[in-house]
Amino acid sequence: MYDFANTIFSFAVVSGAIGLYLVNDNQFGERDGNLLLSVAVVASVGVNALVSPILGALSDRGAGRMPFLLFFTALCIGATFFIGDLPPFIGLALFIVANFAYQAALIYYDATIRTVSYPATRGRLSGLGTAIGYCGTVFVGLLIFLLDIPVVDRFRVTALLFALFAIPIFVFVREPRVSGRAAITGADIRGSFGQLRRSIVHAREVPELGRFLVGRFFYSDAVNTVIVVMSVVTVKTMGLTERESVLVLLSLTLVAIAMSFVWGLLVDRRGPKWTLVAVLVSWAVGLVLGGVAVGFGPSGLTLFLVAGAILGSGLGGVQVADRVLMVRLSPPDKIGEFFGIYGLVGKGSQVIGQLLYGVILFLLLDSFGNGAYQVAVLSLLVTMLIGLWLVWPVRDDWSGSGERILPEAMGPVAPPERLSPAGGPLEPR
Repeated sequence: MYDFANTIFSFAVVSGAIGLYLVNDNQFGERDGNLLLSVAVVASVGVNALVSPILGALSDRGAGRMPFLLFFTALCIGATFFIGDLPPFIGLALFIVANFAYQAALIYYDATIRTVSYPATRGRLSGLGTAIGYCGTVFVGLLIFLLDIPVVDRFRVTALLFALFAIPIFVFVREPRVSGRAAITGADIRGSFGQLRRSIVHAREVPELGRFLVGRFFYSDAVNTVIVVMSVVTVKTMGLTERESVLVLLSLTLVAIAMSFVWGLLVDRRGPKWTLVAVLVSWAVGLVLGGVAVGFGPSGLTLFLVAGAILGSGLGGVQVADRVLMVRLSPPDKIGEFFGIYGLVGKGSQVIGQLLYGVILFLLLDSFGNGAYQVAVLSLLVTMLIGLWLVWPVRDDWSGSGERILPEAMGPVAPPERLSPAGGPLEPR
């Protein structure tokens, strides 16, 4: 249910309301609003990326992760509730706080999977959470569309729904008590940043991993930016109403849900690398079609929807394939360490990509109109193609794969080794 709750915020606010709110003529207007949207995302995600090691260290040394999860969830809800009720610059600042808190809460929420699952069921539980999260998107999208909720009111509605559906995790989940933990010190904080440097050194020692992470930086740029700006592009270039834009985003989400199962089957049958390459190729096609459609304006709506369906399909595919590829490329004793870099790469790409997109629109919108959106979309195509080029030669079958340690019931294993019946050391077949 927490997946359901926080996805409501991600869809209704990050992908929808905040962009439409900022570009409204009563707030900052189209040119300045797009730039400020980019700056707000850059600020909230960038600061979160910088302090993530400290936040992780705090949870490791504290009595548990649930108090931190509660604090940042409440901070996100409280800040979101008042965004539309205060002067625009204060509302913008509140969004920065809310998105930072949303990102910070995920650090603790993701870690709770160890509390609520056994090793052999974590994959299925994670998949179930993702599916329920998509249901949150569908739920709030239909609610906004059917009730025709104005943009300025969506912040309060989102905050209330987030609060309501987040309650179960704090009522029912109980962490095991860990005694003997000392208070966090300055040395712990300094060590958390030192760990990042050590992790980068370790990643460079693993075949293909460094190339994959650099590639992920570039293709995640396009993916993360499209998620944030899609509603603004739909309204400003296609001539749709704010209510109709919700229906478009909701339709693309349904495509992502359906295609996630297809991409998942391809991961199992063809491997995560092959599937990821196929996804990135489809995204490149979608970005080209989307850029062309934007140039036609409202008359290009059909082509725009086709491009959106391709991008929606690929959105689920990226999430399905690149996490599995990350496991394939990581040695078993460093999976957690390398997933920290994996997350940092995603946040870093969002900072760069969103800022580039916003600056392009700020500089070109007055002179080129919709052509500025075309240039901004083409900048995403360039980074997507760079990511595709980097990932293309990566292999996902190396002998040090993290999937060497998985029992048969947990999915594809390469190479064929298994745990002993007693749960002891690995034994060859």
